[in-house]
Amino acid sequence: MSRAVLFDTETTGLDPLTGDRVIEIAAIELMNDLPTGAVFHQLLDPERDIPSDSTRVHGITNYHVEGKPKFADVVDDMLAFFGDAPLIAHNAPFDFGFIDAELARLRRPGLGRERMIDTLVLAKARFPGMPNSLDALCRRFEIDLSARTTHNALLDCKLLADVYVELTGGRQRGMALEVDQSLSFAQYEAPVNRTPVLIEVPAEALAAHAAFVGRLKDAVWNK
Repeated sequence: MSRAVLFDTETTGLDPLTGDRVIEIAAIELMNDLPTGAVFHQLLDPERDIPSDSTRVHGITNYHVEGKPKFADVVDDMLAFFGDAPLIAHNAPFDFGFIDAELARLRRPGLGRERMIDTLVLAKARFPGMPNSLDALCRRFEIDLSARTTHNALLDCKLLADVYVELTGGRQRGMALEVDQSLSFAQYEAPVNRTPVLIEVPAEALAAHAAFVGRLKDAVWNK
């Protein structure tokens, strides 16, 4: 079975190079593109204040992260959950950039870009010129958004998992028909006798079809 990890981050701002930090990480495991129920989720102490502009986006305040672990405290658990699987995110360079900045502070190697699957890129390829935010995709695929009042990383992961299934056709690929093991191989291979059935076409139907074809230019029926 094919394993992948879908993840999302919430941060203190937009640019890790100017001191913004990760304050929430959420990840869910996918097998054959479908969620297994295995989840990694952690609020983090960013070791700095959370600006009010950021709080308006994700709803996380300094109070929420007070006493929470620092990134260094959870990095090993996070990387163990990621494993060597492909990593899926919406606008993935943003999330990869923040995780890489946190890893660099600890002198740890960054996430390999060859592992990146960006659902925003997938969405733009499928719906060029259309809004492709997570909200827009959920509405397009009729995925319930009623619980999404702010950008919560874990909820966003669950919504994105549903979007990813729709974008990739994963639900169809994951379907499997179980063979009844009580039946022998010979029963599957046994020839089936079928009696051909002659279907009579009424004369008026044939005449109507001929008249229709006669009005067509270079009709294939005349070749």
